[in-house]
Amino acid sequence: MKTTIAAVDFGTSKIAALVAESSGRQRCDITGAGLAVYDGFMEGSWNNPQEVNDAIRAALKEAESQSGTRIREVHVGVPAEFSKVYTVEARVALQGADPRVTARDINELFERAQHDLGDVRGSVIHRAPAWFIVDDGKKTLEPMNMRGYELRAMVSFVVADEFFLNDVIERFRALDVKVNGFFSTPTGQAMLFIADEERDRTAVLVDVGYLCTDVMTVEGDAITSLTSIPMGGGNIAADVAWGLDIPLKSAEEIKRVFTYGIAAGQASFDVPGKDGVTRAIPREEVEKVLMPRAEEICEAVRDAIKESGVKLSNWSPVYLTGGGLAINRGGREYLAAKLERTVRELPRKAVKLSSPAYSSALGLLDLVIDTVSGNNNQTGLGGFFRSLFGN
Repeated sequence: MKTTIAAVDFGTSKIAALVAESSGRQRCDITGAGLAVYDGFMEGSWNNPQEVNDAIRAALKEAESQSGTRIREVHVGVPAEFSKVYTVEARVALQGADPRVTARDINELFERAQHDLGDVRGSVIHRAPAWFIVDDGKKTLEPMNMRGYELRAMVSFVVADEFFLNDVIERFRALDVKVNGFFSTPTGQAMLFIADEERDRTAVLVDVGYLCTDVMTVEGDAITSLTSIPMGGGNIAADVAWGLDIPLKSAEEIKRVFTYGIAAGQASFDVPGKDGVTRAIPREEVEKVLMPRAEEICEAVRDAIKESGVKLSNWSPVYLTGGGLAINRGGREYLAAKLERTVRELPRKAVKLSSPAYSSALGLLDLVIDTVSGNNNQTGLGGFFRSLFGN
């Protein structure tokens, strides 16, 4: 039996609405995708609140047209800008003559973690384990039936800003669309694109968007730190526009094709000026106004990783995505030089939406489908864990 699911992702420059069908035979078939450009958000508020409803409507309309489905219910992703991550370590004693980890022990452990979390501003929309340890054993994500005397875990909680939740519910209500639930977009992105074995070594995901750059550390099935930096590709373009006295549209085109660290083939950039006359701008002039902001963003990423307090090993992978830097030739290498670590691109998970600019929307959709499927079928161990840890 097929299940139709609609998910809406709020980015800093666009709103993406995806419609998918899932079944036992095929995990996910995207039947419709709608994109709408808008002014986005920054520092916890909409940049242009009056346009948000129209942008949502446009994204939904395009997704409906492609899928042939009327969208009446949606699952909404909460961006990093409107999220905070808290980690709590909890422990429980295992009971019985032959003590082994049971579902009851895991439930009790999570209840204790929730209690120790205490009162936080916002609503918990996701919780997940970074690891479990029985006694003094090794970290694992599969503790069921393990023998021992004590079960410990690090539990991550993603807490969403109440302003975002309430505002979005009202906006969809005005469009006669019901919000079925809120999901952590950064969590979905990390879980979809970073392999289990790499998350076990602790990984880093950097998403350079248009107005924000999100930096997250990931361990096990959890995000263990999350920082949203109020700078992105749009700031680079704005600096180019201002510094070269050219239209923002022209500056954005330069930003998109700019090659980091390699001057070959880019001796100059042909740009129509505000007077309509095309002029050739030498690469050296572009570098003077573009590179300082790019360097500032990369240094802020480096500082965010350092200040997270999460210890990375030499084998901890770093991934780069988003439309602000990952799409540029030499962008990964430039960030890698600043971090003094190898930086990889995310693996492609969809043919039609393979650009790094859509990784957050795909991750959100994957998390929604995984959670909805788990809630509909919780007879197995996988269903139990999804219902316990998920949205």
